[in-house]
Amino acid sequence: MRQTIKIALAAAVTLAALPAGATAVAAAPAAFSSTASASVSQTSVTRSQAIAIATRRVPGARVTEVEREWEHGYRTWEVELRKGHREYEVHVAIATGRIVKFRVHHDD
Repeated sequence: MRQTIKIALAAAVTLAALPAGATAVAAAPAAFSSTASASVSQTSVTRSQAIAIATRRVPGARVTEVEREWEHGYRTWEVELRKGHREYEVHVAIATGRIVKFRVHHDD
């Protein structure tokens, strides 16, 4: 209940301070912004950047699949690549761009 009152009060003060015809963008209180900032910081490496990192690790390989998942406590992009008779799994940390897992599967 108190949080609702604080939000409403902050919105009213913000709107009262605006000149006529202007629009407002209100910031979320600290209790709500921690989850928003966590998701923003985890998206620092895009899908295409993760693909570039993985293909630098395995030059000449063809990307077959890309998906987001958790690996070793990190939110990662899992990039699967294929080169010849080998399949590679490269897990790139979304927050840092570091490779946290690398596996090679041999097809016979």
